[in-house]
Amino acid sequence: MLEGKAIIVETDMLQTMQQDALVLASKALDVFDVTEATEIGRFIKKEFDKTYGPGWQCIVGTDFGSFVTHCHGCFIYFCLGNLAILLFRGAAGPEAEAKQPCAALEAVKA
Repeated sequence: MLEGKAIIVETDMLQTMQQDALVLASKALDVFDVTEATEIGRFIKKEFDKTYGPGWQCIVGTDFGSFVTHCHGCFIYFCLGNLAILLFRGAAGPEAEAKQPCAALEAVKA
């Protein structure tokens, strides 16, 4: 729907994972109406869980704040039109974030 119009605000993901996130968001918007934020988030989260392992979280909306702890290499925040999407893999705490890379990152490097 909005392919090519994504604006990445912040990320620490590898380029391939970023592209996967943007493609999945575009697919979700082909299936769901932009007002179905929960369904869009569920779609993206489940696909990332399948591809990169469990533990992904996806927040979708037009107006939200967040403060999350995430695995290194497993965070992207981007916008498609006026819809913002935050996708990350959670970490237990700041010490876990600093010491352990994301399992998805390890899988992509392998």
